[in-house]
Parts: sequence; structure tokens; C-alpha cells
Amino acid sequence: MSPLEAGQASRGLNPPHLRFPGMSQAVLSNDTLHVSGQVGLGPDGALVGENDMGAQTTQALANLGSALELAGLGPRDVVKYTCFIVDSGDFEAFARARAAFFGDHEPAATTVVVAGLLDPRMLVEIEAVAVRNGGTS
Repeated sequence: MSPLEAGQASRGLNPPHLRFPGMSQAVLSNDTLHVSGQVGLGPDGALVGENDMGAQTTQALANLGSALELAGLGPRDVVKYTCFIVDSGDFEAFARARAAFFGDHEPAATTVVVAGLLDPRMLVEIEAVAVRNGGTS
């Protein structure tokens, strides 16, 4: 079982390399994990792949994977994600990275084109909701 047992009260989770003051990277409440928006920052805190949607998406999904892992979950437990991208022309590169992460698993999804993210060099941000065992018994 994960460091947080099923049914435990809400608790913030922060993988060491994803720690940002004032927020939890994920919050596990019972069997549901809510993951904050993940961006293409590598373990050293530097942006991965400037001007490269594929590289930034791959890193953002790796960060999502770290939060899932800390809760004892994986990509197949994601039931919904929301993606914010700054250029609709980059959607194909995003979709390739997403497919590499999720494989044949197809969670519910929303993609929103936005004017910009916190750092203007960032091209993508991904938030997610995961449920232990994908919400099944």
C-alpha cells in the first residue's frame, strides 16, 4: 500500500522536487487524488524544453506521475485531466506526449487554449484527478 492508506483523511502530498511554497502539489482525500497544475519544470527547477511543447508536456506528465506515485497510484488511475496550452498549433505535440504517458488509457479530458501561463516560457500546464483503482472496486 502507499504511504497514505486508503480511506485516510485529506493530506497534502509534495514530492521533494516539486515543492512550491503555499500549495500542495496534490491532495489525497480518501481514495481520490487531486493534482495541482504541473508544468515542464525539471527536478532542478529549470524549465525543460524551451519552445518545445513535446518536451514540456513530457516533463509535466512526469511530474504528474511523481505525484501519483507518492499516493500509490499510476496513470491508469487518472479519471480526468485538464490541460492548458498557449498555442492550439502545438496540440499534436501535446497529444503525442500524452499518448506516451497514458498508453491506451483514455481518461476524461479538457484542453483549454490560454493567453499565457505564470512563466511566459511555459507552454503547457496539466492538472488531474485520480481515483484509487480507477474508481472501481
